[in-house]
Amino acid sequence: MSRQATTSQTVGPFFSIGMTRMKRDDLVSAGASGERVTISGQVFDGDGKPVSDAILEIWQANTYGKYAHPADQQDKPVEASFSGYGRIPTDDEGKFRFTTIKPGQVPDLEGKLQAPHIVVSVFARGLLRRLVTRIYFPDEPTNAADFVLNLVEPSRRETLIAKMIAGVNGALKWDVILQGSSETVFFDCGL
Repeated sequence: MSRQATTSQTVGPFFSIGMTRMKRDDLVSAGASGERVTISGQVFDGDGKPVSDAILEIWQANTYGKYAHPADQQDKPVEASFSGYGRIPTDDEGKFRFTTIKPGQVPDLEGKLQAPHIVVSVFARGLLRRLVTRIYFPDEPTNAADFVLNLVEPSRRETLIAKMIAGVNGALKWDVILQGSSETVFFDCGL
């Protein structure tokens, strides 16, 4: 018996039915602290075609740089009105949109502060494993010293940094490109 994956062992085509029941595209409840941002974009396949059945799952710290998770033992405020978790499906044109707050800086494994970022897992038909990436914020001075961002070739870092939408306060655009010359940078998390 071969250990090679076959078409019948890929995810889909109906995996999104189970995943979309937990849809959460507005992470900000009344009373949450921080700068509100709306991030929109599209997911594209290697041929530049929109992926209509992808799911983006996001995890992030609150405005103080603390995750709403028991493993985060930092002495920073937790906000009951902000979970830091979202699950956003793409529409028929591969588009997505979610509202959140700009996260604060969190420490890396050595205790150095990372630039504000959102961790994104991408699930889609045909993927055997989720793809993991990050969204960084434009014009953020701490991007220059971020350990993870500096692991990425300078010419590819722009795939991780959202772009401001001119004339719309707090609106950012960030696309996911699954393959090709402009492919979004994905990280091997061993999962």
